[in-house]
Amino acid sequence: MTDIEIRIEGHAGHITLQRPDALNALTYDMALAIEAALDTWRDDDQVTSVIIDAEGDKAFCAGGDIVDIYKTASAGDFSHARQFWTDEYRLNAKIFEYPKPYLAFMQGFTMGGGVGISCHGSHRIVGESSQIAMPECGIGLVPDVGGSLLLALAPGRLGEYLGTTTTRMKTDDAIFAGFADHFVPEEHWPALKADLVAGLGADAAVAKVSQSPETGTLRALQPEIDAHFGGETLADIVRALKHSDSDFAKDALKKLSRVSPLGAACAVELIHRARTVDSIRKALELEYRCTYRAVDDGDFVEGIRALVIDKDKSPQWKHDSAESVPDIDVARMLMPLGDNILSFAER
Repeated sequence: MTDIEIRIEGHAGHITLQRPDALNALTYDMALAIEAALDTWRDDDQVTSVIIDAEGDKAFCAGGDIVDIYKTASAGDFSHARQFWTDEYRLNAKIFEYPKPYLAFMQGFTMGGGVGISCHGSHRIVGESSQIAMPECGIGLVPDVGGSLLLALAPGRLGEYLGTTTTRMKTDDAIFAGFADHFVPEEHWPALKADLVAGLGADAAVAKVSQSPETGTLRALQPEIDAHFGGETLADIVRALKHSDSDFAKDALKKLSRVSPLGAACAVELIHRARTVDSIRKALELEYRCTYRAVDDGDFVEGIRALVIDKDKSPQWKHDSAESVPDIDVARMLMPLGDNILSFAER
């Protein structure tokens, strides 16, 4: 497969995404190939660690390849999107639960589906160019691929802020929020990978080259984020922001005005629920309730049309504003799916 290279090098299983012109967007076949490799290497004594990286300078992986999902869903076929998410979420759970060190090298954009194949690993490496985000609300979806759990575990109310505003995190911000572990200057990445190939333990290999990054912006913003994003609903958050004349509040409101009101309202509820779960699988199952419905009863198809296909950046969301989303609409998106519940069964 030309989109991805999978091989064993010395003591490392090595996965390289090879779609730099598409910002290494994750296709369905790529996700299946990564899963198959992880299954094979789990019981291979030669493989002591897993490396996942990508070609190009702009992105590790800017998200899932959603064009095919859009084409089928806009034609009324929702099965492809749901199968993609089922298999992708199973992969996300496997990475989270993987018994061997899993080291992700996240240069440039790491977003959405890219977060799902990197930020659940045991050693998450960022460099000078790294920008990490969960941008799903901007296309009418919700933070998924286990992102709701990462957001729920972030300090204070950072999760609600990052998930609804789709704010990008650079190195220190990503580490502070719990999406990354180590800052390693990108010039040292080849040496780190070489140590892993030679069989050096992951902790020791990373310790040789990791450094302290420059302080980001989120640490200083934490008190204001906690004060404004602690409401029970998205409408509560927006009202709190409107009662402030701070630059932070104005910026947050501007960002919220661009995302799907339904997606952001569901994101707040998802993150709240994710704080009560005890496994990645439960978080993924909750996310799947929303994504399963988003293709035919949400804003997803319209969001992709406006931002990716036609690029008019004028989506006609189902709700006019964040304050106009009824609680019942959020509840409907998160209702159990019955026989359609997310399955983690092997293919």
